[in-house]
Amino acid sequence: MNTEPSTDPRRSRHSLVPPVYTKSLQTFALTVVAGIVGCATGVEPPDWEGVGGDGASGSSGGVGGSHAGSSGTTGGRQTAGATNTGGTVSNAGRAGAGGVQTTGGNGAGGTATAGMSGSASTGGGGSSSTGGSATAGTSSSGTGGRGGSGTAGKGGGVGGFGTGGSSGSGNAGTSGSGTAGSGTAGTGSGTALDCSNIPAMPTGGTVHSGNSQGGSGNLAWQIWSNGGPGSLTTFSTPAFIASWNNSGDYLGRIGFEWGNSGKAFTEYGEITADVAFKKNGTAGQYSYVGLYGWSTNPCIEWYIVDDSYSQMPFNTGTAPSGTAELDGGTYNLVKRNTTGTGGNRCGNVTAWDQFYSIRHQGRQCGTISVSEHFRLWDARGWKLGNLLEVKILVEAASGSGSVDFAVANVKTTM
Repeated sequence: MNTEPSTDPRRSRHSLVPPVYTKSLQTFALTVVAGIVGCATGVEPPDWEGVGGDGASGSSGGVGGSHAGSSGTTGGRQTAGATNTGGTVSNAGRAGAGGVQTTGGNGAGGTATAGMSGSASTGGGGSSSTGGSATAGTSSSGTGGRGGSGTAGKGGGVGGFGTGGSSGSGNAGTSGSGTAGSGTAGTGSGTALDCSNIPAMPTGGTVHSGNSQGGSGNLAWQIWSNGGPGSLTTFSTPAFIASWNNSGDYLGRIGFEWGNSGKAFTEYGEITADVAFKKNGTAGQYSYVGLYGWSTNPCIEWYIVDDSYSQMPFNTGTAPSGTAELDGGTYNLVKRNTTGTGGNRCGNVTAWDQFYSIRHQGRQCGTISVSEHFRLWDARGWKLGNLLEVKILVEAASGSGSVDFAVANVKTTM
């Protein structure tokens, strides 16, 4: 609302006050016999990992014995296998080719458990979530099962996996393969304004003139000038028209007004603003279109400027102290002190600081992350005090023109 930069001959304005299998008995007995054989060979079984695969056949046919177990849903039994691919056993293997296998339905793939000296069959892929899994048996020298392959469920599940025998000296099982499911990335809690589908300017409305204010919620409005006539047209939706005609320093704004007490900006939640507007006419030596407000203790007048009638980024008379990337663009960061020309909202002060974020390339539509700018300033040691207002602003020095805001929506998560 003010400033008298060397190249920005403007002003300030009046102080305004607002307001997560069971085994069969037969399986258990066979496993006990297999354990005895393991002890006889004196082999200390390591753990192997991988998804169960096809069971290996014994030297006498079948998986490790004179009688091969059939592969299928439940592996066949074998007695006194001589030598099989997994090692020498002296008693019945629990499962021949593959052991018990279950094809996965929804959710995880089927589970396959390898025989005593056999290898686990491939687990069937599940129709969703992860692919089939297989666990190798507990043979004294069994080979770890080959990992089952499965197609991961929609949403990015993982392929099947297999686990080798928990004992024996066989090789580790081959891990299963799987195809990742498809999924769509989620969107954030906030939704940016769709600038390809801007609503039409509302009709009707109420015209306000003179230095005045009113409204409530995010439709609180304010108009001020230190010269000629200007007006502000408000609607029942977050939209407005700011008009001026050689009004000196004219400010028309709409948004949240929190009175002369206010509180820290962090206490208002996340603050954003959707804007979509069209400029008409001229605006004299300086003009700002963006977000605006005041804080007290300390007294700060702040601007987030997304567009101007002048070339962007304009010169405030004080060199930028840095830049920031935000909201799809680059902003100059400026801090300057001013005495203004028309008052302030801080009471009995004669000078105060101004914080600016000035976009390099002007835009007439988008979402402005107000709280992000506040945090950027704060990280630089530029401290806002008690935040009194956050309003969408048009400020113009002389000239004759208007800005039509079809969207002028300040939002908080408070």
